[in-house]
Amino acid sequence: MNIDIQKFIDNLILYDYLLFGAAFIIFIIFIILGIILRKKLGLALTFILFGFGVLIIAPTIGYIELHNYLFKNTTLITSQKKLEFTKAAVVNGTVTNESKFNFSSCKIVASVYKVSKNKYRNYLLKFKPFKKMSILEYDISKGEKREFKMIIEPFTYSKDYNISIKSDCKGVVK
Repeated sequence: MNIDIQKFIDNLILYDYLLFGAAFIIFIIFIILGIILRKKLGLALTFILFGFGVLIIAPTIGYIELHNYLFKNTTLITSQKKLEFTKAAVVNGTVTNESKFNFSSCKIVASVYKVSKNKYRNYLLKFKPFKKMSILEYDISKGEKREFKMIIEPFTYSKDYNISIKSDCKGVVK
């Protein structure tokens, strides 16, 4: 767990620090307003609760939305095939850099999940893939469309399945 936290901190960019700092300053402002208005208990509690809400929610949602905006990309599956003589499936796809920045790396993850006839169960099955594979693509320029091939192995599932793909890209923001 310490390694994950250290890796997260190492990958923070300037905009992340600005976001976290702004959320902390807004938290402090609401706490001060709550202390100043302590005679009006309802208003003071509202400011204090709102301050803690900002402290917890703003960095989380802000981080996700900021990275979705800064490192926008599109990942598509162009073909997928289960191999007959080998216990593997091959997924071909493309990742497109739609950002204003160059990507230093993109982690592309393919998830394989079961399919049923019940649409509600299908929705739940997407949350628990039975097989995941990932690859890294490096140095994707802005506007570039990069093709990739991913081999999912061992793949022994014989019933109906779906493959979804997503990518998490990082880059240097100037």
